[in-house]
Amino acid sequence: MKSPPVLKVILKRFRSFPAATLHFDNPLFLVGRNGSGKSNFADVFTFVSEAMASPLQAVFDRRGGIASVRNRSSGQSFPPNLALAFEFGPVNGIEGGRFAFEVKALPNYGYRIVHEQCLVRKQGGHRWWFDRTDRWSSNVEGLTPALEPSALALPLVGGDERFAPIFRILGAMRAYSIEPSKLREMQDPDSGVALRPDGSNAASVLQELLRGEGAAANKADINRILESIVPATRSVSPKKHGNKLSMSFAQEWGDKKKLTFDAFNMSDGTLRSLGLIMAVFQKPSPSILVIEEPEATIHPGALGAVLDLLRRAAKSMQVLVTTHSPELLDARWITDANLRIVAWQEGASHLLPPSEATRAAMREHLMGAGELLRSNALNADELFTASDDLRHGDLFESLA
Repeated sequence: MKSPPVLKVILKRFRSFPAATLHFDNPLFLVGRNGSGKSNFADVFTFVSEAMASPLQAVFDRRGGIASVRNRSSGQSFPPNLALAFEFGPVNGIEGGRFAFEVKALPNYGYRIVHEQCLVRKQGGHRWWFDRTDRWSSNVEGLTPALEPSALALPLVGGDERFAPIFRILGAMRAYSIEPSKLREMQDPDSGVALRPDGSNAASVLQELLRGEGAAANKADINRILESIVPATRSVSPKKHGNKLSMSFAQEWGDKKKLTFDAFNMSDGTLRSLGLIMAVFQKPSPSILVIEEPEATIHPGALGAVLDLLRRAAKSMQVLVTTHSPELLDARWITDANLRIVAWQEGASHLLPPSEATRAAMREHLMGAGELLRSNALNADELFTASDDLRHGDLFESLA
């Protein structure tokens, strides 16, 4: 599997999480009940990716404002600051690095950046960094962006070759919750370069993959994987309807018997499967691919093929999957290192490793993750006390 470019993510007061630290494996499965906070954690990656391309105010506004994003479990009128941090390993020609920022909520739904830091480690011990609090400081001469209190600095300096590797990783993170109804509709054509979070431009992505360099190989792979998930469905192709795009599915069986169906005739499971395939095959590939509950509307017997697709994706990108499906976790190659448990306890979401008993059962091959989940024995480690939880993970590094 590809070494994950992001080694660790630290959350402080983000949505339903008072605090959390995630150490990555690849792929990684976040397991939890409905309403435990899995989607809130997945939104971390969308939130930061959007912040690399849009004003931070717009990113907050899409979620109902900072009051809807910051965790308010402390019960104060203006809770302590929201903060996120990403720690990187070797990727894009760098040895590692870190990006972190902290946002203070203000009255009347305002906010300001109180601390932002980006650190890039190069071979030979070289480091490039900037650190922004009440003033700007950096060891890169001449790098002095004009900053608003409510704007992040990295999107402004991300074109600089020294900070570009981290900027590109963060901007290329993608999270998907495929909605079959969106794939069933006629779609407005676009460039097909990036799949939308709900899959609503899947026809354009498919069209882009089936033309130009590598088209034949893409077609063969897409059709093969689709048939492994949806038997007898031999191929899919984009189809024009005036200025709209749709998709056409061909099914074959018996003695060369064949039927062709438009997308609006296909089942939710078939369309969700195609959306997952497009998420994995899209070009350019995401740096981190987050898939929310891929098991939804897909027959349990086909989930082995979905797992194979996700494992294939993990060879070229970092993969994070949210799920509560025992069938999805039945694969023998899933170890305790591939699991984290999201639990709702004491009025908040918490991200926890499996318990020692769970890890022992898996390592000794007594039970797999799917079996443990079916028997209600896939348990999380004990919850930290609130004070310990908030201290778990440092947001910023000393640059002295």
